[in-house]
Amino acid sequence: MGKPSRLAVLGAGHVGPVIARLAIKAGYPVTIAASGDPEDIALVTELVIPGAQARWAGDAVADADIVVLAIPLHRFLDVGPALLDGKLVIDAMNYWPASDGALEAFEDDGSSEVVARRLSGSAVVKALNHIGYHELEDQARPAGTPGRKAAGVAGDDPAAVASIAGLVDRIGYDPVRVGILRAGRVLQPGGPVFGAVLTLPEFQRAVREGARSLT
Repeated sequence: MGKPSRLAVLGAGHVGPVIARLAIKAGYPVTIAASGDPEDIALVTELVIPGAQARWAGDAVADADIVVLAIPLHRFLDVGPALLDGKLVIDAMNYWPASDGALEAFEDDGSSEVVARRLSGSAVVKALNHIGYHELEDQARPAGTPGRKAAGVAGDDPAAVASIAGLVDRIGYDPVRVGILRAGRVLQPGGPVFGAVLTLPEFQRAVREGARSLT
């Protein structure tokens, strides 16, 4: 086995640190960046995400193999696409009109589809967005654990999806490849598995029943 991929987590709110901790526990080198000077989050990073390194976003992304977008979705529109060119990107964001306000760009399509169009030079995979951040950390279990929970993965690039499915497995969840980004709408708010923590059979059943309800 080669060296684990290097992760850059963009976002130091609730979700980003959880993903960073799970990745570090699974053996990934992790950097984390907020919107400003890394010195502003250095102490918090040391205390809350031991093993992660706080960096400027540009430096973190430049050295990363995988970039996790864990920022409020309205702030994504301020991210220059060139920053992420050539990167494998996990979209862990959600569209919440109640908190983000109505964002016209995200009203008609799945949010990850919009993200992928904006990041046309990147391979975007929707993952780690549909489980609450407390549960995401608390429910992670090693592969083979009875009752292990499932997490969905969606993307248009099969190799990118396979890579992120492997990451999901390593951090503690049975990965479920739900299809292309459009199919990943089942993972977003209003979808049949959003906010639920389900075993693999429960997840697959919920997705099937959700698909039937739309036909």
